Amino acid sequence: MSIIADSLSRIKPSPTMAVTQKAAELKAAGRDVIGLGAGEPDFDTPDNIKEAAIAAIKAGDTKYTAVGGTPALKQAIAEKFKRDNGLDYAADQIIVGVGGKQVLYNALMASLNPGDEVIIPAPYWVSYPDMTLLANGTPVIVECGEKNGFKLQAEELEAAITENTKWLILNSPSNPTGGAYSHDDMKAVTDVLMRHPNVWVMSDDMYEHLVYDGFTFVTPAQVEPGLYDRTLTINGVSKSYAMTGWRIGYAGGPADLIKAMSKVQSQSTSNPCSVSQAAAVEALNGPQDFIAERNAVFTERRDMVVKLINEIEGLSCLTPEGAFYVYPSCAALMGRKTPDGKVLESDGDFVTYLLEAEGVASVQGEAFGLSPYFRISYATSTDALSEACARIKRAVDALQ
Repeated sequence: MSIIADSLSRIKPSPTMAVTQKAAELKAAGRDVIGLGAGEPDFDTPDNIKEAAIAAIKAGDTKYTAVGGTPALKQAIAEKFKRDNGLDYAADQIIVGVGGKQVLYNALMASLNPGDEVIIPAPYWVSYPDMTLLANGTPVIVECGEKNGFKLQAEELEAAITENTKWLILNSPSNPTGGAYSHDDMKAVTDVLMRHPNVWVMSDDMYEHLVYDGFTFVTPAQVEPGLYDRTLTINGVSKSYAMTGWRIGYAGGPADLIKAMSKVQSQSTSNPCSVSQAAAVEALNGPQDFIAERNAVFTERRDMVVKLINEIEGLSCLTPEGAFYVYPSCAALMGRKTPDGKVLESDGDFVTYLLEAEGVASVQGEAFGLSPYFRISYATSTDALSEACARIKRAVDALQ
């Protein structure tokens, strides 16, 4: 008899983490590898945020806190929601978790019963379906095509809703595509939800501040106030503030749901790191001007990568509105042969070939639920991106 729980057979390890680990192993073995797999800004955490953490340590702010977050951080989060999104949340409507991933996980664990369905537009962040399965829910994957910018359309949502639908998970700007929902895009989705009062919406807004070309970010409960009482608005400091390792995510939502999520958290991690919470207060309350400065760099990188990828015969790439990913199609390469005679039958084959032949680590579209594509993160240096694109071109040109 195996010691491993049956439930683990339903899920797989995170593909993005696997790619990052593989790239690190190859580098350690002496290979020249350019990692484009990690969803992590290459910028450092701003100094004022680091100093706030140091001050917290020196002040002895190193003890347990309330499970769902310190009063100071909840207040900063409430002010952020009001300032940026026009949403009012009281302290008992806010929870702080160990990264946005834990907040999502807690919400699904606290709300799903066997048979409950969760609508997940594809391409999706890799963890949504597996978290749903671990929480005894049923993922309902809705493929969202490139012709609509990989965004969920009203008629697609309408067709996916059943009497068992509990949640829609919406991620804008998107990981992995960078696609973002305009006000009109979001209104079309929320209009459908208003006709289905049994369906809740989980809005993953982690890349909210990473938008380009004057794009205006919106979140569902902001666009449709009628959804306020069945929306969980999730965010965090990882991406916008370059604080991935600090592990602070948060959410605002109905008090009874937040209480249930806190109950789950109390039996897993308890409170997030006290020092990280102090740093997050400074992140949310402190100067925000560096975000626009860094976004200008991300815009330049995005434009360069999209241009270079589109110049490669056999690849095509949309220009995304936000985040720091592009999601090129490699459909035209399927069936071609590598120099050693292997036929490319999937996007997984293609990214393996890129890694082995040219030392470029990316993530296959299969991991995100829509093939044949692959994800490139442009959250790395311009020089590295330029070299990576040159290597991708060389690899593609070598195909027969």
